[in-house]
Amino acid sequence: MQTSTQTDRSPTFAPGALAAAVLEWYQHHARALPWRSAPGTPPPPAYRVWLSEVMLQQTTVAAVQPYFARFVERWPSVEALAAADPAEIMAAWAGLGYYSRARNLIACAQAVAQAGGFPATEARLRALPGLGAYTAAAVAAIAFDQPAVVVDANVERIVARLFAITAPLPGARGEIRAATATITPPSRSGDFAQAMMDLGSTVCTARNPRCLLCPVKPWCQGAALGLADQLPAKAAKPPKPQRIGHAWWITRDAAVWLVQRPASGMLGGMRGLPDDGWTARADGHAQPPFAGHWRKGGVVRHSFTHFDLELHLQLCEAGQIGHDVPTALTGGDFWPIATLAAAGLPTLFAKAARLALGGTDQRGIR
Repeated sequence: MQTSTQTDRSPTFAPGALAAAVLEWYQHHARALPWRSAPGTPPPPAYRVWLSEVMLQQTTVAAVQPYFARFVERWPSVEALAAADPAEIMAAWAGLGYYSRARNLIACAQAVAQAGGFPATEARLRALPGLGAYTAAAVAAIAFDQPAVVVDANVERIVARLFAITAPLPGARGEIRAATATITPPSRSGDFAQAMMDLGSTVCTARNPRCLLCPVKPWCQGAALGLADQLPAKAAKPPKPQRIGHAWWITRDAAVWLVQRPASGMLGGMRGLPDDGWTARADGHAQPPFAGHWRKGGVVRHSFTHFDLELHLQLCEAGQIGHDVPTALTGGDFWPIATLAAAGLPTLFAKAARLALGGTDQRGIR
């Protein structure tokens, strides 16, 4: 595949015609999602748009929907979310992954509540804690009908094919954004953004795009050149490093010792099992927190964004060691195993808990 050298991505067609075709398609094929309004109707509350967009970062719609429903039922407004106990929010987020999003969610909710509501412009939204360029543009366009350029992975794919942008990602993102700006209409930009998201999700898919059903096919250079299924090109990823760590399942009186992880770093702010300090950059030290009769509990394998982890589980019954053992444990509490589902364990430690309990999920641990 040749690398694109064109820097002027002005369309060779009338952008208004393409936008009209996309919006007409959306009128008949829009996905019904709980954070959306129907095409052409008043926009949804900014709180729902913002919450959904934060949850949807690097996460599928199917995975997000039950979390979104639980959040808006429990915290129906940004003010309610801002007033909530951060530990409860982190626990409710457990299993959704990318936990820095939850920490940013808390900080942003507090800032918005203090300011009296969400600002309506992209620039002021961008200044809020944890709102990147994409989320600020999405909230501005969808909630406030501002003419913002919204580029998620679906839009990225459509535009790379539409303009036959063959330079590989991530380097091509600036070119793709500039091209998206040329086709974004000055009005109904929120509907247009959501239409493009739906088009990429259901028609202009990553594999086997359904070009015959696509409303932008008459203008698509990638389809005309036979390149649609090859775009966007992606630079080869280096292999993920493999890390090895240990976690300690310490029980006493039908309870297990859980710690609160530091606010920053991997799984920051979440409850979890004590571990040996593994990180994305180094293996753990493998030394248990106290001398005792430790038994092998098995191995949990988990993939993070930038590395894979092999977590060795070690089991110990603290009550059999002596009354002085709990004094060696700090930064946590013994949590009743019968209510472990309420602890809000992140996926890694939920896997470890299920392994320690015999590989079953009868306690509802996500």
